[in-house]
Amino acid sequence: MEKITDKIAALPDGSNYFSLEFFPPKTPMGFSNLRDRLDRMARALRPLFVNVTWGAGGSTATKSLELAEICQRELNLTTCLHLTCTNMSRKMIDRTLEDAKALGIRNILALRGDPPRAAEYQDPNQEPEDAIDENFIWAIDLVRYIKKTHGDYFCIGVAAYPEGHADESHPLGQSLEHDLPYLVEKTLAGADFLMTQLFFDTAAYGEFERTLREHPSGAFKTIPIIPGLMPIQSYQMIKRTTKLSHATIPDSIMSRLDEVKKDDEKVKSVGVDILCEIVEKIKEVTSRTSGPKGFHFYTLNLEKAVSFVVERTNLIPHGTPHPEEESIIDEITAQIPTLQVNGSDHDHVSQQREKSQSRRQSNVGSEPRNRVIVSGRSISNPEYEATSAEASIPAEPINSRANTLAISEGEGVLGREATWDDFPNGRWGDARSPAYGEIDGYGPSLHVSHAQAVSLWGYPVKREDINELFVRHLKGELAAIPWSEEEFNEETKIITDQLVRLNSKGWWTVASQPAVNGLRSSDPVFGWGPQQGFVFQKAFVEFFVPSAEWKVLHEKLQSPEVKGSVCFYAANAAGDFVSSDDTGGLAGEVKESSTNAVTWGVFPGKEIITPTIIEEVSFRAWSEEAFGIFGEWAQVYGKGSDSEKLLERAMTDLWLVNIIHHNYVEKNALWDLLLK
Repeated sequence: MEKITDKIAALPDGSNYFSLEFFPPKTPMGFSNLRDRLDRMARALRPLFVNVTWGAGGSTATKSLELAEICQRELNLTTCLHLTCTNMSRKMIDRTLEDAKALGIRNILALRGDPPRAAEYQDPNQEPEDAIDENFIWAIDLVRYIKKTHGDYFCIGVAAYPEGHADESHPLGQSLEHDLPYLVEKTLAGADFLMTQLFFDTAAYGEFERTLREHPSGAFKTIPIIPGLMPIQSYQMIKRTTKLSHATIPDSIMSRLDEVKKDDEKVKSVGVDILCEIVEKIKEVTSRTSGPKGFHFYTLNLEKAVSFVVERTNLIPHGTPHPEEESIIDEITAQIPTLQVNGSDHDHVSQQREKSQSRRQSNVGSEPRNRVIVSGRSISNPEYEATSAEASIPAEPINSRANTLAISEGEGVLGREATWDDFPNGRWGDARSPAYGEIDGYGPSLHVSHAQAVSLWGYPVKREDINELFVRHLKGELAAIPWSEEEFNEETKIITDQLVRLNSKGWWTVASQPAVNGLRSSDPVFGWGPQQGFVFQKAFVEFFVPSAEWKVLHEKLQSPEVKGSVCFYAANAAGDFVSSDDTGGLAGEVKESSTNAVTWGVFPGKEIITPTIIEEVSFRAWSEEAFGIFGEWAQVYGKGSDSEKLLERAMTDLWLVNIIHHNYVEKNALWDLLLK
């Protein structure tokens, strides 16, 4: 039950510490796997504290508290719970703070959340105590409220933005100078530490910290300022993240990533190098001030990259091993005789190695020496010989911190198993991964302000208006649609004509890809991964379709001539679900829910890599968000407007359908099925 500021104050002057941030996974399997990952990272890395995120408007309240309980109670990690205040009732805020106290959590990161829109979120039928409290407009309102109701019980952190805060995801007016008065007020209202938005521009951070430390108010003279850093997990992910956060990536960094963007392994390796360099530069920046120096890592629920970064930059704290761990290691090392190798003193070398904070055994189950397996006679020298029966018994793992770190970094069989999801692919990844889903939070969002939404999409009043928006987006005439703020990649241009035909008839496509049969991994359009490899893709398309037309299409997909060549998933806003598997309701067959690898690659010396997967669990999770975006879009226009009524009717009537065609050799098979 320690406060973060007390833990920082207890550290030696000039020492380093770090914290890790996690979000509640979207699926039960992801939650279970994150529990194991957290346990491993806690033992291997020993962060000073961990953060647990909170969905805007309390959308992840239950899951966030469940994850916080695992961290604080089960793993004994000092935990900081994020808490937003806009579009939430006072009752929910009070209950969350009381739940945090009950769990032993004494640290809160007080955030605003989405811009306040009480009129749109309010349910006219709800109890008065559950109504959104419109007095919570800014994070400072939450800071003051916590101080008023709980005194000094909680250690309160607030967010800071080295490059300025981009309100409502819009960079206009984004500047540190604009933010400073608000940050001063927020800090003086009762903040105990600052935690920054992610950044990659160390020069901008240096100016930010200097400005704060020298501010005439004195508000920031001694307060802990913890820089936020995000390990680079993939090229597309970092492009998307920085676009949404409006964090600048210096050209010198972007050029290094551009050189390797087709190979995820190289991107991650270069990304680790970049983050290590950033950490070292920040150490130089912060050396001007006294006190311990901290770093906060946005892990995205992944462990390998951040483990490499904190080890290479010597952020893992020195400390006495756990007594049980130490006794195991000492018992083994005591049996190793002193050796002279080429004139070197083995004991001296061992002592030097033990001084390293990242000491690890050469093998998880290493013996004092190798033994010869003998058969047909009794053992004459047990230290050097073993029976075949003894040799077949797996050695017990040494559950040391060093070996756990090796596993978190992906070493050996156990490491490969632990970091199996090291290359996430957003909503197209494996739903069992703790990192499954989009990286920008939990729940639907337009990622644009209301003014931007109207500028982009106008005031649709009939379905043909929405047809036109999707077609214009495909033709490059519209920068974004509610379900995608991304530019189309080159491969989408190959099937643009087919997609335009689908959208023109009111089948609104939100995801798709063409078929590919064994192109080289160096192909300028479809290539990815290491050199000398070959890549494959099954064609698929995901779209909204009116219920009457879905009924006809559904019958076609179940026909004998089509059934074996496709897999499909379909859901509506009411929660109804059907699929080509028995779990979706098709009669006459009993089989497990399928998992479809729709992109895979074959590379020299590697197992087949499958970065893009479509399965029932992930589709169900995404469908809820996809229909939720209709609601977000409708709120732009206000209750009772023609546009709001159109979008509400569409959401009620439509089905979201994903169809995968297994014949990746015939590139037009899927499109012929849907358009002829």
